[in-house]
Amino acid sequence: MSIDVTPRGNRRSRQLRRRLLDTACILVTLLALAFILPSAFGLSRYVITGGSMSGSIERGSVVFAEVVPVADLQVGDVITYVPPAESGIDTLVTHRIIAMHDGSFTTKGDANADVDPWTFELTAATQARVVADLPYLGWPFIALSDRSTRVVVIGVPAGLVALLSLVELARGLRPRRTHSRAGEPAAA
Repeated sequence: MSIDVTPRGNRRSRQLRRRLLDTACILVTLLALAFILPSAFGLSRYVITGGSMSGSIERGSVVFAEVVPVADLQVGDVITYVPPAESGIDTLVTHRIIAMHDGSFTTKGDANADVDPWTFELTAATQARVVADLPYLGWPFIALSDRSTRVVVIGVPAGLVALLSLVELARGLRPRRTHSRAGEPAAA
């Protein structure tokens, strides 16, 4: 028969830590599912890092886009695309189509006073068209694009997990002590 001689406060503390860890694991799993499931339905995800669409899609939002045939695009659709090379912009842009003429597109950010200074043709047969957005969910991704933030958010917890694992391993390798009848420690 074994008797638990762990002080009551230590047991409660361990139970609380275990519950917090379980809760954190559940939240991380739900967040991962929220970003994996849309791709199962054919949707792409993009994080809005600029303010050119403010008013309709705010900075820090995550937009979900369906891939549609270019022929299905209409004026008023919001698309995510790479502007032409001569624009000097080499990142994705999410803007609204404001004009289409003979296969050439003109776009504009909803918050911008002027139309984009380029027109372009979509050479692929399909294009990502925004169908929904979720505000604020993109902020963690924007923060994680900074190397020092990644080190703090990912590296420090990973280091702590590794350190705690080493401590537990060392505890497991130590020989257990048993107590003699007189209460003096004796090796097992």
